[in-house]
Amino acid sequence: MAKSKNHTAHNQTKKAHRNGITKVQTQKYKSLKGVDPKFRRNAKFAAQGSQKAVAAARKAKASA
Repeated sequence: MAKSKNHTAHNQTKKAHRNGITKVQTQKYKSLKGVDPKFRRNAKFAAQGSQKAVAAARKAKASA
């Protein structure tokens, strides 16, 4: 005799909720692998400039 039922979701939601449905963990900083090289290069220099500015601001705040 041929199968008549091809699919059922019976009990699947109960099983899923027993352990709790959780969100996927996200990374704080995504990988830049595969990103445009020109963008990566510019981002690197921009980050260096930001670090220098933050350091200078801290130094100015400490001396003031």
